[in-house]
Amino acid sequence: MESLNTPESASYVYLRDGAAIEELIERMRASERIALDTEADSLHNYYEKVCLIQLSLGREHYLIDPLAGLDLTGFLEALATKPLIVHGGDYDLRMLRVSLGFIPRADVFDTMIAAQLVGIEQIGLAALIERFFGIIVGKEGQKSDWSRRPLTEKQLRYAVNDTRFLEQLADCLGGLLSERGRLEWHRESCRAMKEATGRTNSRDPEEAWRIKGSGRLTRRQLAYLRELWRWRDDHARRANVPPFKILGNQQIMEILFWAECHPGAPLHQGPKLPRNINGARLGALEEAIARAAQLPNEQWPEIKRRDHDQAPRNDCKEQIDALRSECARIAKELEISASTLAPRAALEAIARMRPRTLDEIMSSGGLLRWQAKLVQGAVEKFSQARH
Repeated sequence: MESLNTPESASYVYLRDGAAIEELIERMRASERIALDTEADSLHNYYEKVCLIQLSLGREHYLIDPLAGLDLTGFLEALATKPLIVHGGDYDLRMLRVSLGFIPRADVFDTMIAAQLVGIEQIGLAALIERFFGIIVGKEGQKSDWSRRPLTEKQLRYAVNDTRFLEQLADCLGGLLSERGRLEWHRESCRAMKEATGRTNSRDPEEAWRIKGSGRLTRRQLAYLRELWRWRDDHARRANVPPFKILGNQQIMEILFWAECHPGAPLHQGPKLPRNINGARLGALEEAIARAAQLPNEQWPEIKRRDHDQAPRNDCKEQIDALRSECARIAKELEISASTLAPRAALEAIARMRPRTLDEIMSSGGLLRWQAKLVQGAVEKFSQARH
């Protein structure tokens, strides 16, 4: 077991050539489990990708550069067969699938999920490392542009710490889960997470412009939103930057509300724009607003509300509040957060759909079996009260 002294005490191997990858594959085959993390460039590029893969095999720590033109086929195959330890691994596994076609076939142990299930409030990796090992690790690498080369020594040491502690952390949290009889909760939660990351997002690309808050807009306002979103997406693609670096969602909302109330007014009289919106980009924005203003009523987008935006039946709000209150009581007894037991949206869906069986509770609320079992009594109680 590696001595956990200071964040700087861990050595590592930075792999950028094929021969080193082959040696690593042999080490992986001899390992019982592997701690895994990745660094991507979603904060800096429109077309996000995995830029670094971190592995810890006991006391050995490896950083693999997927941008170095390596053939990672054998590496990914070996990785897929091993039990993995991750922290908040849904994003990492999804990015590895999209970027490199990686799909894990063995079990995954997520330390963030484990921390939630034993009632720990501060579930970030740095907080857990400090809690269990008394070590403070820096967070200065979180917003790095991991696509730029060369990576600095500071970046590489930050990356090592993302996996260096995971095996010991998994052992600590696994012990707490076992003491509280929650190992099966964790297994089911991790299986669900792993399966979800293997599915392709089926969102209709024609509806991608419906950002958070769009369900409260009128059809005319939706017309402005659609044009503004398409303008932003087009310029983000051209510049290969994340859309928020062109214009934030809140700024889009401010512009559309102003444009609706001031048809034909010059844009410089409206909300203050970021400095990067000038010249041809500013001209294209003004054209997008003009297109929305001139769009005939029959071509305005339809209002589409998600299930949780639907108006409840007359008795539904009272039932939702009662169900949430009862589930909050159950969660308090279990010493976990109410959202870990059952998210608010799940309880609202259950209250509307009135499930009768355990399977119906799972399907209507999107809950896992362990969650459905814990809330089943509360659901049945309030279901009977309505009859």
